[in-house]
Amino acid sequence: MWMVIGLLVGAAIGAGATAVWYGRESNRMAAFLHARPDEGNARLTVGVPGESARRLVMAINEQLDRIQDERIADRTRQDEFQRDLSALSHDVRTPLMGVRGHVQLALDDLAADSAQSNGDVARHLTIAASRLDEMRGLLDQLFDYARAKDPDREPKIETVPLHPLLAQTLVGHYPEFEERGWEPTIDFADESVAVEADRASLARMLENLTVNALRHGDGAPVIVERSDPDRPGMVRLTFANPVPAGVSIDPDRLFARFYRADEARGGVGTGLGLAVVQSLAERMGMTVDAELAHAGPTHAGPAGAGGEEGGTMLTIGLTMKEAGS
Repeated sequence: MWMVIGLLVGAAIGAGATAVWYGRESNRMAAFLHARPDEGNARLTVGVPGESARRLVMAINEQLDRIQDERIADRTRQDEFQRDLSALSHDVRTPLMGVRGHVQLALDDLAADSAQSNGDVARHLTIAASRLDEMRGLLDQLFDYARAKDPDREPKIETVPLHPLLAQTLVGHYPEFEERGWEPTIDFADESVAVEADRASLARMLENLTVNALRHGDGAPVIVERSDPDRPGMVRLTFANPVPAGVSIDPDRLFARFYRADEARGGVGTGLGLAVVQSLAERMGMTVDAELAHAGPTHAGPAGAGGEEGGTMLTIGLTMKEAGS
């Protein structure tokens, strides 16, 4: 009888001691988590024996690791955004300063009131108008990028014939191709192919890919349509053109906003065109990719298209769902 009572008392004392022990350990953990700096790398340790305590501490540390990773990723995004803002402010300020300077010169020439000054006024105002056109182009691309990233804008998916839409885009740039002496090569396996897409968004993507080839290519683009052999029911459209000698391109960054191959801020364009292409592609369930490869003369387009034999080719590929597949 007394032995049973002794065992019960001992068990109660042991349970109480264990509860106090675990209570102290819980308080220690809580104090650690409260005092731990947000930027710190300290991890929780196990202060009591048992598998359950070890698993609890492991789960807490895994959560701390995820929070830390998210914080680092957020800081990286903030740093990139600040760099983008700096680059954008330069792109906006440069043409505005040019406009201001030329308008001031025009005003000075008007004050001089001579035949020669009148000619100078026209020249300065023409240059100022050109700078304003650059500003309008920049703002248009910013607007396109904002619309492409707008989560409230749902694409209106419909059946869109691909070849006519591409032809319309290229015809719109005929003067620029003619000025360069380029003739785009269009190679469609099926000119009647249609894809599932938002028509306006797809038109913008083809426009940006064409403009990219015109501004940054060293020869006429070669545009090829084929069924994707690895993905039944998918159509792949590629734009390929020679890259100017000495220009370094990072395919992994090509679709990043404000990216420019030469990293120069004084060139043509904003570095947003291909970022818009990627954003619109993602919204419509498409994929876009880029590849740099050494190419022979047969890939440089027709004679006189530009590019050097055996130069580097940039190929941008757009993969879309074929309508009716």
